[in-house]
Amino acid sequence: MSGIVGIVNPDGAPVDRTLLGRLTDSMTYRGPDAQETWDDGQVGFGHAMLRTTREAEGERQPFSLDGQVWITADARVDGRADLAAKLASAGGPRPPADAGDAELILRAYLAWGDDCVRHLIGDFAFAVWDGRRRRLFCARDHFGVKPFYYAQPGGGLVFSNTLNCLRGHPRVADELNDLAVGDFLLFGFNQEPDTTIFSDIRRLPAAHYLTWSSGAPQVTRYWELPTSGEIRYRRAEDYVLHFRELFETAVGDRLRADRAGVLMSGGLDSTAVAATAHRLLSRHSRPFDLRAYCGVYDQLIPDDERYYSGLVARALNMPIRYLAADAYELFERCERPELCYPEPYDEPLGAFYFDQIQQVAAHARVALTGQGGDPLLGVPSAFLTEALKKKQLVRFAAGVVHYLVAYGALPRLGFRRALRRRLGVQNGEHRPTYPRWLNPAFAGRHNLRERWETLQARPAPVHPVRPDAYNNYSSHWWSLMFEQYDASWVSCPVEVRHPLFDLRLVTYALAIPPVPWCLNKSLLRSAMRYNLPERVRLRPKTPMQDDPVRVRLGRQEGRGLVSIEARVVEEYLDPETVKDIKRGVIGREDASVNGLRPVYLALWLQQKEMNHEQLNDGEESNATTRTEVC
Repeated sequence: MSGIVGIVNPDGAPVDRTLLGRLTDSMTYRGPDAQETWDDGQVGFGHAMLRTTREAEGERQPFSLDGQVWITADARVDGRADLAAKLASAGGPRPPADAGDAELILRAYLAWGDDCVRHLIGDFAFAVWDGRRRRLFCARDHFGVKPFYYAQPGGGLVFSNTLNCLRGHPRVADELNDLAVGDFLLFGFNQEPDTTIFSDIRRLPAAHYLTWSSGAPQVTRYWELPTSGEIRYRRAEDYVLHFRELFETAVGDRLRADRAGVLMSGGLDSTAVAATAHRLLSRHSRPFDLRAYCGVYDQLIPDDERYYSGLVARALNMPIRYLAADAYELFERCERPELCYPEPYDEPLGAFYFDQIQQVAAHARVALTGQGGDPLLGVPSAFLTEALKKKQLVRFAAGVVHYLVAYGALPRLGFRRALRRRLGVQNGEHRPTYPRWLNPAFAGRHNLRERWETLQARPAPVHPVRPDAYNNYSSHWWSLMFEQYDASWVSCPVEVRHPLFDLRLVTYALAIPPVPWCLNKSLLRSAMRYNLPERVRLRPKTPMQDDPVRVRLGRQEGRGLVSIEARVVEEYLDPETVKDIKRGVIGREDASVNGLRPVYLALWLQQKEMNHEQLNDGEESNATTRTEVC
């Protein structure tokens, strides 16, 4: 979660060192270990260091091997030994075993140029200045776990992995991107992967790189999910063994520290991550401290997470801390700076999630999640539904038999619709209605109704066997979700890592037979035999039994949700909706999170104005903590 920033001026104009230092220092909260800058004429890099791995203990950035090619990176490189071997075979020296991740990336760039990204796996956002060619090369990882933003003031380029850092540049305007505002009100998130809520600031999409030498930057996709390739074994146990090996590698690559936390519920995915991390750490003679953090409801709604997560914690002899969400009100502490998000965010319990990350930060700098289990192995009905639709009766019957033998029940074919609802890919009777709260003039200027109709359509199937999983992974929603774990959102120096979003694991899951391995996460359940308590390992996927937002809306009857000024939203919302917000009744009619989007927007717009003032007030750099790399 280190902070990176860079400035490249056109026409050889020298970089403003004071500005570069101020932008670097603005990220001290996310990189408290060191803040350093480097500049050379028209280009300058800044880095705010957060050390989260053993190899990073002696690392300094910005970094160069020869004084000509420099890198600033927020990165964790996986498969380090394999990459080192490939670098050696490419004719270069073998990197030191304790080389930092930025050094490995830089060596890859020196060996393969722009194609270096085709040899990298892990989570990364980085920029390389090639002084020999007077050229900038930037890249973002395959799934977009690490953010990367850029702007083009005056024909140059400024970049960062922290959106508010770019807002602190005096030539980056604060005007809003109206289409992104409309997308938030319609869908809950920006549908364009290469834009942000601000007109001047763009987002580098996942699996893309950017090059700049003069003029406009060029953005290129370097990777797409595979749609071909099959893995077939004669013995069933070989599928499990291969998966377990990949899963352990994915978790191990994301640990690389002896102190870590796991954001753990009582479900299969996060408990499998916790059990695997505990097993890997136990193999070494070094002492370690692995703890679990679980959010629960004890009274507001029925909730079994405390019970199931407790079973796992006791089985692993792992400390676990619970945070009860019952007492948190909607939009609690929303005026606090740490809950002022870089972009609109449809989460009314931000205070709860902030407090949970604070729990982790008091103990460790690394937290693992179980995000990604559903698209990886958890779409039990898609394969069967497609087989039935295509009248492939033998395949359908074989899948049903496999499922029945494994679980003693017929598969629930309605799960596929539930998953589409969760991802906003909806149709038929579950399709939401066009929202009533939009200002007609605003909607008309941007053709929002036509956009609504177009984007509600279900994506065409691409993958021949697992189309829903492929479309799920391909959704821009995931990279936005990852950004909301970033330090610039959670305001804590904690790096959140997602082992189930591992390139090797995902490629494997898309290549194996979906029946029986992708039915009800059969492969993961088999791999966790003897590692998890049976009540957890065989626990069926159970949705939340009630909507806590709906319950809280009823509990706050008669009270306004937030205090807002009508002027900040009247351009985007119809007058009646503005009145409803001020009276505190918005969202009650459908008791859904979607019904609260106007409130989220109104709140964020107010926060934006306060945040902009704070960014402009922070003009002075902290010269006592920042050093210049010569």
